[in-house]
Amino acid sequence: MSNDKRRRAPVGHLEAAFGVSLDPELLERALTHRSFAYENGGLPTNERLEFLGDSVLGVVITTALFRNHPDLPEGQLAKLRASVVNMRALAEVARGLGPEGLGQYLLLGKGEEATGGRDKASILADTLEALLGAIYLQYGLDIAAQVIHRLFDPLMAESAGRGAALDWKTSLQELTAALGLGVPEYRIEGTGPDHLKTFTAWVVVAGNRYGGAEGRSKKEAEQRAAESAWRTLTDQAEADAAASEAAARETTAPEARTGTAATGVPAAVAEVVVVDLPDDRVPADATPDGRPESGRA
Repeated sequence: MSNDKRRRAPVGHLEAAFGVSLDPELLERALTHRSFAYENGGLPTNERLEFLGDSVLGVVITTALFRNHPDLPEGQLAKLRASVVNMRALAEVARGLGPEGLGQYLLLGKGEEATGGRDKASILADTLEALLGAIYLQYGLDIAAQVIHRLFDPLMAESAGRGAALDWKTSLQELTAALGLGVPEYRIEGTGPDHLKTFTAWVVVAGNRYGGAEGRSKKEAEQRAAESAWRTLTDQAEADAAASEAAARETTAPEARTGTAATGVPAAVAEVVVVDLPDDRVPADATPDGRPESGRA
């Protein structure tokens, strides 16, 4: 057994994240990156399973979008699918698997290990697809679809909420245009050696800075900064709309607050109560309406 296998986290946590148990041999193949295979005598890699999983994922996501959005034309459906089935989105799902993400379970060669391969978006996305291919082989399409929905339904709902934009930068630009805030501007810094560089990005909207998000590439960092800005601005817009609605309700019924009738006379004064008195209570010299005649002694 290689040192890499001995160091690997217990796969039970990974299987729990998927909600299924996998045949050990099939699971190991799904986790075997080609760099590890080449360094260990040409073992089978996960690339064939990745090919299969990519197709299974595509048909499940496409079917779900087709059924969930019966009024969307083909072009918008394609954009929604692209916002869910792409390397960055798959890598984010992979990072959420198990206690510390999918990366800790990978079988990598020394070169990939040294250059941060456990958090590379391309490797994480490919391995996730390989695992979905393995689940399909062992359990069939119905169970594979259940697993995919478990992992990707939140992402599909979020993408639908952002409209048909392909990415967070596009979504943010659409939002700032709608709010009259101008075009977002991005600032980015890189740290670390060339082979292990980390980028931090901020986005400036109407003079305010958002983000401070990190990524392994400039594009990834900018996407995360755009996501942070989009969420903050959306929350602010919703809060402002709620406050405006509450203020409008306060100003639509002034008489309800002041107790003033439509005539401008206080309601307590405007209301007249007429009380009928019994005949034996009416003075003999009273007028027909029950009041004493004026000037009578």
